Amino acid sequence: MNTPIELVVLDMAGTTITDDGIVEQAFQRAAERTGIAERMPWDEAIDYVRVTMGQSKIDVFTHLGGGDVAAAERATAAFEGAYAEIVAEQGVEEIPGAAATITALRDAGLKVVLTTGFAPVTRDALIDALGWHDLVDLALSPVDAGRGRPAPDLVLTAALRMQVSAMSAVAVAGDTASDVATGRNAGAGFVAGVLSGAHERDALASADAVLSSVVELPDALTARDLLRCAAAV
Repeated sequence: MNTPIELVVLDMAGTTITDDGIVEQAFQRAAERTGIAERMPWDEAIDYVRVTMGQSKIDVFTHLGGGDVAAAERATAAFEGAYAEIVAEQGVEEIPGAAATITALRDAGLKVVLTTGFAPVTRDALIDALGWHDLVDLALSPVDAGRGRPAPDLVLTAALRMQVSAMSAVAVAGDTASDVATGRNAGAGFVAGVLSGAHERDALASADAVLSSVVELPDALTARDLLRCAAAV
């Protein structure tokens, strides 16, 4: 018998919030402002950024900076500042239907937690901009959990905070291979990749399902008898 889902853990940028290249732009601004861009050809650096999308930003900058943790910390701070600048310039929007989907999941009795590789200041600024503080039960960054993706810490912390009965009662959804890996590493009962963000279908192939967007998640859970009281989205 399938374990009914009690908790849904959702990524932010690319999964519930539109990205439109903002993360890549912020990485480039931060790399240029802190000198990390001089340590590696930018084409090589941006390829690494794309492959590791969804991971903790300090981990990415540590690699780009050749292991220099102090430089990575400076670059991460610069990234958060650059991201805030770009959001102020361009604005931020939800993935179409994301808020309604989250509301439907909560109306069906599930807890919903947002997770991200961003620092809390950026995470909270995005939630403020969208007016989502009352929409979800919790939002977590790597600093709240221990390690960033693809380690299981964010999903495990969400499960502990929400007091789920078992990890098989947790569903995870995200737009990157790192999102899928963190769900797998945590032992989540259902892991979905979504095609609304950074990675394409092949990179998400190890997921239980690959969806066009998070809007399809309630139906995917219902089809597997994991969401027995699904509200209409």
